[in-house]
Amino acid sequence: MRQHCRSLFSVMILLGAAGAINAQAKGRAIEPEDYYRFAEVRDARVSPDGAWVVYVVGSNDRASDEPRTTLWMVSWDGRQQVQLTAGLKDADAPRFSPDGASIAFLATPSGGDKAQILLMDRRGGEPRAITHVTGEISEFEWSPDGKRMLLVERGDPPAAPGATSKAPRPIVIDALHFKQDISGYVESGSWQRVKVLDIASQNLQLLTADKDAVEDTPAWSPDGRSVAYVRTLGAGADADGKQDLMRVDARPGSMPQVLARIYAPNAQSLAWSPDGKSLAHFEGQELKLNAYLANRLFVLPVGGGAARPVAPTLDRSVAKYAWSADGRSFLVIIEDDQSSYPARLDAASGNVERLVAGQLSTLALAQGGKHVALVTASDRAGPEVASLEGHALRQLTSHNAALLAELDLGAVEDLSFESTDGVTVHGLMIKPPGFVEGRQYPTIVWIHGGPNGQDEHSLLLDGYPLQFERQFLAAQGYVVLAINYRGSSGRGSQFQQSIAADWCHHEVEDLRAGVDHVIKRGIADPGRLGIGGWSYGGILTDCTIATDQRFRAAVSGAGSANQLSMFGHDQYVLQYVNELGAPWVNPDLWLKVSYGFFHADRIKTPTLFLGGQNDFNVPIAGGEQMYQALRVQGVPSQLVVYPGQFHIFTRPSYIVDRAHRVREWYAKYLK
Repeated sequence: MRQHCRSLFSVMILLGAAGAINAQAKGRAIEPEDYYRFAEVRDARVSPDGAWVVYVVGSNDRASDEPRTTLWMVSWDGRQQVQLTAGLKDADAPRFSPDGASIAFLATPSGGDKAQILLMDRRGGEPRAITHVTGEISEFEWSPDGKRMLLVERGDPPAAPGATSKAPRPIVIDALHFKQDISGYVESGSWQRVKVLDIASQNLQLLTADKDAVEDTPAWSPDGRSVAYVRTLGAGADADGKQDLMRVDARPGSMPQVLARIYAPNAQSLAWSPDGKSLAHFEGQELKLNAYLANRLFVLPVGGGAARPVAPTLDRSVAKYAWSADGRSFLVIIEDDQSSYPARLDAASGNVERLVAGQLSTLALAQGGKHVALVTASDRAGPEVASLEGHALRQLTSHNAALLAELDLGAVEDLSFESTDGVTVHGLMIKPPGFVEGRQYPTIVWIHGGPNGQDEHSLLLDGYPLQFERQFLAAQGYVVLAINYRGSSGRGSQFQQSIAADWCHHEVEDLRAGVDHVIKRGIADPGRLGIGGWSYGGILTDCTIATDQRFRAAVSGAGSANQLSMFGHDQYVLQYVNELGAPWVNPDLWLKVSYGFFHADRIKTPTLFLGGQNDFNVPIAGGEQMYQALRVQGVPSQLVVYPGQFHIFTRPSYIVDRAHRVREWYAKYLK
């Protein structure tokens, strides 16, 4: 049941300056149930006058067994912290109006079944719905004058003429990319369009007359006369891996023009320059490298001409960006070697100035007035809002402070070692609390997914619970290795792309070399080694235990080993065809990248397989096949299927249950 939002000032909390948590204080070991108490702070936005920051706090309600989200504000001096909503489990995407007087956000009104745009006075009061759509709103943006909004709505195909049956309609498919985790099947006749909302009248109209387009990521020009957006013919990138950058007059029913056709990045973001003459955007790379993309920032002259890379020599991914007020630079987040940090990127020269030193993860950035707010996390801190002041951070929120004050977390050490072919590999070693030099410990390699991505200095990464499990496993007395194997981001394009069409080769060598490194240092007990991971981490788990029989226990979550069986069953057919070639064209290569399954007879490691029943990303069939392969050979194994869950679990009790099962499995074979 949904509750009404409370009055803003009735829940105002006056805070003193946030003190630093004593990271060395002795506390208790972290437990699976602590996941209920971790707060995911995200999507911070600064008011136009710079006086307030609004943001989302995600939590996990134990009684209802559901995730919850609430909206909060904190004053720039950090002394006033305000909870704006209560009881709305899906309040999200807060956005200040251009005059700063109102906040719009997405939530499902009481009695409704679809998220709508709600509007509330920043000073308090009840929010009101200003949309009444039947589809799904994925994003929205205020116009510069505050009188209109752009929104993206996605809808299902209309019912067949004369249909009267209450049974679910047949799912008709004619798209190449026909399924997507969480969203489900992409049906014929489904649509996604940009619409214009007049706030006063609540009149909602299609922006363009382009009937066949899938539209996304709209952005107003500074004068409010034009809109830029992304167009494709189907969900995701088109079959050639590209997308169109479009411009259209900000009048409903206008005919758009193509500004450029580019390779799609991991996630697109469009932003007009302050003078309205250029459009900043991300570009990806050719489709055969789709799984190993590093977002590159480009600027496109709207009046005509080729786009240029802002920093052509920067061999790192730009995760997020925003123009400076004068248009001469960008504030960016750069993903770099186990950290992600804020930097200033000169728009003309491409010079990069790192703004904050040290080991941290920067998850979001926002500007307002003359202020910059970030959401950051570290090895010993969950995500919180901080102000960027020169080259220093000042913490504004402390939603995770009470929990972290109770816990005794393990120290985190950077690793650097050579793989078997001499390539330098980096990683993190999480030590158990009370670690004693000279003592050998049971050691677990916990592998990140992707492969595009990296293990960072972060207790929680965008609320992703598998980061939490590194510290949780360390609390059980294990040394935990988080190795950024080849294919990981943060080390440049060559490092990232070196595993293209060559899966389960260099990555396995890198993981094994990391284990050898800590054994030689006298830290890892060679007789008590474990391995595990989720997604591509599950795939690498299967490949590694088929290669190396030293591991006494394994946990393979949401993985697949027989890649032939994934063709047409998961959501990656475009990647497969372009990177590997079709199975009937390159069958030997498909067998090679399916190493874990076709060498399952070499596996002796007791393995726990886990997965979500509704996972379209890496379907549970991959875990089922590996489980059966081990069972028919008499290798101890267990399969746990979580009903109703997608690739990333959302039901809190299942996340806690998974942590318990992982702990018990490793304890059975490693303790």
